[in-house]
Amino acid sequence: MNADEFRQKGKELIDYIADYLENIEVNRVTPNVEPGYLRPLLPTNAPHHSEDWENIFQDFKDKILPGVTHWQHPRFHAYFPAGNSYPSILGELLSAGLGTVGFSWAASPSCTELETIVLDWLGRMLNLPTTLLPEYDNKQIYTQIDINGNSSEQNLNGQNSLQKRGGGVILGSASECVLVSLLSARNSALKKLKSEHPFVEDGHLLSKLVMYTSKLAHSCVEKAGMIAMVKTRILEPDDNYSLRGNTLEKAILDDIDNGLVPFFVSCTLGTTSCCSFDNLVEIGQLCCREGVYLHVDAAYAGSALVCEELRYFSNGLEFVDSFNFNPNKWMLMNFDCSCLWVKDKFKLTEALSVDPIYLRYKEMDKAIDYRHWGIALSRRFRSLKIWFTLRSYGVEGIQKYIREHVRLAKIFEKLILSDDRFEIMGKVSLGLVCFRLKGPNFLSQNLLFELNDSGLIHMVPSMLGHKYVIRFCVNSERASEYDMQEASRIIKMYADSVIEKYELENGKIFAKECPEAALKLKRMRFSLSKMASDPKSYNQRKVMRTPTIFAETGKYLAKKCSFVQDDEDSI
Repeated sequence: MNADEFRQKGKELIDYIADYLENIEVNRVTPNVEPGYLRPLLPTNAPHHSEDWENIFQDFKDKILPGVTHWQHPRFHAYFPAGNSYPSILGELLSAGLGTVGFSWAASPSCTELETIVLDWLGRMLNLPTTLLPEYDNKQIYTQIDINGNSSEQNLNGQNSLQKRGGGVILGSASECVLVSLLSARNSALKKLKSEHPFVEDGHLLSKLVMYTSKLAHSCVEKAGMIAMVKTRILEPDDNYSLRGNTLEKAILDDIDNGLVPFFVSCTLGTTSCCSFDNLVEIGQLCCREGVYLHVDAAYAGSALVCEELRYFSNGLEFVDSFNFNPNKWMLMNFDCSCLWVKDKFKLTEALSVDPIYLRYKEMDKAIDYRHWGIALSRRFRSLKIWFTLRSYGVEGIQKYIREHVRLAKIFEKLILSDDRFEIMGKVSLGLVCFRLKGPNFLSQNLLFELNDSGLIHMVPSMLGHKYVIRFCVNSERASEYDMQEASRIIKMYADSVIEKYELENGKIFAKECPEAALKLKRMRFSLSKMASDPKSYNQRKVMRTPTIFAETGKYLAKKCSFVQDDEDSI
């Protein structure tokens, strides 16, 4: 493809993307395909000779697009929003066109410097503690070691090298942010232990470290512990699905008594399960007292901090050592784009710096190299889409978008509660609503399967306590009251079908004279299979595909099931 063809086909592709997004509702939300559908449609080997672009793109429309889940669809209510907007798309396009690999300042100065600037913008928008933000004295001259956080030595002027030790970086995902923060904390903890026990093997010291998180934390926290090879304590939240200070304190004291070394806590603002918030004030004060590193994962809810009235859940942020949120979730920016701020960049880069001679350059004493701030060396020009989006919408536009999603979630909550067959689980505070059919878990489970199989709407489940709930998140940028009403209509229509099928064989389930406790049904409990994008459960057996059994008839309704039936005696 030459430049002239690129101009023509590029314009056509822009038109195609715009048409796709403007008319996306004509598609099923989820594709009607089975695993492995694509393999028979494509050749076994890559083509030996070049092919015409028209044929390539036609194959995309005929073979690839039918297997796409339409995350921007107005009836896609699963997971959390997948940020998207025209300015962000253009930023991604320009980044790809420039082909920058910005691992150091020298590799592309503007790539590094724009990243620092937009992170400062975002931090101020979210009202983050100033301890997390970089506020340099421009008159100072920094050594390469100091500016990249590798040492706390004095600068060339013989003064302290940094007025502020905080700073931020753009990474690929919240999973990466949590892992990087954990590695920083682990390095500091091991360094301290090694100074106290210089003749003890590193492996033995590592075996003493223990980290803590809530049962409702994202699965990436537990995975980070696995990668870092440290013990992980999964703690129970309270009745409001919040991790509390007294629960953490008991676990820490018990581990200290057992000769272990608490060193890291990961809290969540806006859990995947139900958008609940851990108690940062209690946990932060405890971590300060015990000298434990505190990280906060606010992947979804962090964007809401741009609205002053929604900052109530951020009390206690002054205690944190690191904080991450995902603009690619709820701030109209495309994946991947996750932002991490740390209170002490020295500790972060000390844990991750590797400095071969071929990556050095003469201005190193004056520049930040973000290759020291994460796992990967190569880095894309992700700050462009942030810069484009923030300038195109302005803070006011972002606030309007988030406030509208919060308002629509409240409308959907009222629509669900208008039908007394349903109940809401957890507090609806932002854009997520968790609901279920009253009664046994299998009713809500079957309802979700029927809804997702229809292709009219898409949602995912969660478990709160022992109750199976359906998660409904307002995701589309252009979501409206009509979309909430239409979603409610579809849900209630399929609820009628699910309940009717059950009542044909088992009698009325919602009759007032027959309360739930009097139903002659064998109760069943289910545990969610662990998925990276969904809330996780613990101590589960190997996942089997098990139908939902109705006790009295031996028949089942659900055709697809990814749950494990617990032992009957344990219920």
